[in-house]
Amino acid sequence: MALPLGAQAAAPLVLTQDSPQVDAWQAITLKADPTYQLSVQDMLGRLDQFEAPTRRGGSLGVHKAAMWLHIPIIAPKALSTPWVVDVGFSSLHAEIYLASGGQVIQQVRTSQPGQTQLSSRTPAMAFDLRAGQPYDLLIRVQATGPLILPITVSEMPHQMRQALGEQMLQGLLNGLALCLLVYSLIQWVTQREPMFGFYALVVLGSTGFSLQFFGIGAQFLWPGNPWMGRYAGLAAGLTALAGSFLFLGHTLADNTQSSRYARTMQAGAAITAVVCAAVMLGGLSVPIAIVYMSLVGPLPSLISLPAAIVRVRQKDAIGTTLLVAWVAFGVAAAVMVCLVQGWVPANFWTLHSFQFGATVDMLLFFRVLGLRAKAVQAKALEAIRERDLMHSLAHTDPLTGLSNRRGLQHALHAALAQCSPQRMVAVYLMDLDGFKPVNDAHGHDVGDDLLVAVGQRLQSHVRHQTDLVARLGGDEFIVMARDLATPHQADELGRSLLQAFERPFMLSHLSIRVGLTIGYALAPLDSDDAQHLIRLADAAMYAGKGGANTPSAATRANWRSHHDPRAPLRPLAPADPRCPMGPGLLSAGGGVADAGRTGPARHGCASGAARRPALHRCLACRVHARRSVGHPAGR
Repeated sequence: MALPLGAQAAAPLVLTQDSPQVDAWQAITLKADPTYQLSVQDMLGRLDQFEAPTRRGGSLGVHKAAMWLHIPIIAPKALSTPWVVDVGFSSLHAEIYLASGGQVIQQVRTSQPGQTQLSSRTPAMAFDLRAGQPYDLLIRVQATGPLILPITVSEMPHQMRQALGEQMLQGLLNGLALCLLVYSLIQWVTQREPMFGFYALVVLGSTGFSLQFFGIGAQFLWPGNPWMGRYAGLAAGLTALAGSFLFLGHTLADNTQSSRYARTMQAGAAITAVVCAAVMLGGLSVPIAIVYMSLVGPLPSLISLPAAIVRVRQKDAIGTTLLVAWVAFGVAAAVMVCLVQGWVPANFWTLHSFQFGATVDMLLFFRVLGLRAKAVQAKALEAIRERDLMHSLAHTDPLTGLSNRRGLQHALHAALAQCSPQRMVAVYLMDLDGFKPVNDAHGHDVGDDLLVAVGQRLQSHVRHQTDLVARLGGDEFIVMARDLATPHQADELGRSLLQAFERPFMLSHLSIRVGLTIGYALAPLDSDDAQHLIRLADAAMYAGKGGANTPSAATRANWRSHHDPRAPLRPLAPADPRCPMGPGLLSAGGGVADAGRTGPARHGCASGAARRPALHRCLACRVHARRSVGHPAGR
């Protein structure tokens, strides 16, 4: 590419201690070497052919030629410290020569390891000058990409401070990228979520490009490796491009109305991967790959723009975040394009614009990652709630909110797995006495309200940490009590349940009394099988209602009262505690009627003074594990 004719060569660059750093472009002249064969001696003989650049911004664009730069320098007074010429851009091959009187007195070649005097991320050479003697700095640069040349000449202490500041900045930005990369890889491995893997590709590619662009890789990671110097940056850029296709396609595909968008993004990633592999294997030239990356680079954002706009209209934060990320990256890319073309000067902000934009882009993509993960988590929680709701519906009585038969069986099996003679489990099966007349007289709505009130009253008289109240259906309820130390404790719990029904139920303007009959069984004393326990308790309950044996006259009188809500309640004569009765039918008036004795009493039974109802557990009935307690109904 022929350079346009410029002005005459500038005056020498004057180095003084008053100005610790000067911009070399105020004195630079140029000459192209399209043959790549001219040596430094050839250039020293053609200094009069060098021409001033049309723009002195520090960027020459892309040239298919080696470029020679001439910088005349002079130090009017003796310098106290060495000075350093620094090219300021790492993605090129540079040779730096210091000549005086037509002879080269010092040189540095970046293509030959070991010749560089300074351990620097960019081509640089330190030199000493004699006061008043003119020198010529000749710099030969060659690159497959743009020639960005922010060349400065500065005192060594000043140059070292700048280099350290740049190293700290690169350490901060690349350290942040490394943290994002490690986090995304860990999440990808542990959660098996492809989105984290695609994000890792974006971060890896962007970070690799920055490491190559700013010379950190060549300085620390692959020093002296020309293959990495030639391909690392390009491979990293293509990796980031493929990752962008996949990441955006996976993030936005679920909001598109067809799978064409997802297939397009996957095809873009596949083509980019093929191009990257072809370049690495030598099947495609680097300039062609650079053109491909320049043309295809904006496509992931452009293709995803309609889907992102749909998200924004749906007030989805993912769409808004992506738009902000694309604006930030677009501004950074535009500045980089202007820098490559030489339309803006090469300074700190323009040189780092792409890295800053890529960092902001990675952070905003990370926010998208978090928003997407939050949305996935919300869906998972919703699925769990739906599952729990279905489980609750399957294990809960819809009228009372108590556990149903299935829920009871689940809890009972869990309790029986831990029961022991010191931690017994009691199953109380109970049936309301006088519920049907209430239901017939006042209607099903009142009957339903009564069942709800019964469930609430039972719950208020059990231990909430260990006991469970369930409704089996109709007017049958069941209570499971666990961690009972003695059978007496089970009797006391049964007594408390009976006493709970001594008070009437207040339903709106109605005061309703119903009775209660309880049959219970203990585990492991009676059985350790759930179904067997329920059958034993059920048999005991029906025996308590008088179905197992022929009741006595007093019992029959009580049953007349028990089944006729209009009949007055009559107390029965209490049984003598010396009488080893079987399970009894406990009346509200304080009487106990024989409900299922399997053998004659060993002691005589005499009537005594009236006392509080008592639960009795007869040894003769333990064989059948039948215990029953009754409470007469009334209104």
